[in-house]
Amino acid sequence: MTVKIVTDSVADLPPPVVKELGITVVPLVLRFGAETYRDSVDLTPDQFYQKLKTSRAFPATSVPSPQSYVEAYDRLVEETDAIVVVSVTARLSGTRDVALQAIGEMKKKCRVEVIDSETATMAEGFIVMRAAQAARDGAKLDEVMAVVYRNIPRASFLAAFDTLEYLRKGGRIGRAQALLGSMLKINPLITLKDGLVEAAGRTRSRAKAIDQLYDYVAGYARIEEMAVGDTACPEEAGALVERLGAIFPAERIYRSKMTPVIGTHTGPGLLLVAVLGDKEEL
Repeated sequence: MTVKIVTDSVADLPPPVVKELGITVVPLVLRFGAETYRDSVDLTPDQFYQKLKTSRAFPATSVPSPQSYVEAYDRLVEETDAIVVVSVTARLSGTRDVALQAIGEMKKKCRVEVIDSETATMAEGFIVMRAAQAARDGAKLDEVMAVVYRNIPRASFLAAFDTLEYLRKGGRIGRAQALLGSMLKINPLITLKDGLVEAAGRTRSRAKAIDQLYDYVAGYARIEEMAVGDTACPEEAGALVERLGAIFPAERIYRSKMTPVIGTHTGPGLLLVAVLGDKEEL
């Protein structure tokens, strides 16, 4: 039986990819005051940013309920006897713990393995895609897990921010704390290292920050997948995709508006590039 792949909405996978590869996505939860939404299900990115402008309440996020994972597992167990769950980094979210907890609440048991991707956004998504492709091609559970572990160190991203205030408010700023408090207007760059937010530099202009994103991609010796994501700055994202076409086929670069849960912690103005590849020739 084909191994089934489960992930969370922070992986930011495009719906056509989810459908094509048969991936199950469990959404995180977004709250505006008393209103609750499932990430990218009940609220689109465009609706979220409009609401962010008009709402008096600052949005908050929470992990999926155990029941949402239980329902996913119980549905898949009718089709398989093995499930691999790839989660957003456990150092920023309790989502992995919820996925583990739900295993004990399944009505019908099968083998379920939960793996921490140690990352987020489409970097996490690329790991999920490789797992799903392996499963589709007939790989057994242990082989799919090996694919996941092999690609975790190969998936990463770099993001340019307008402000780190949203990361600070959400308690996700991690080692990028050092970039706060400058009297000068800066354009901070962050990444994830060992599952935690880490400063990756700062520039004095948005244009130079975007140059850094380009140089980051140019530093790869081999690229298998690439994505450009943004939060409410689509023109800049489109221009970056066109520019990156000199390095990697532009038509193969995934575009993402980023999910509302991600936008809650970044605010508008985030521009991100995610890569699956190798820094050095193998």
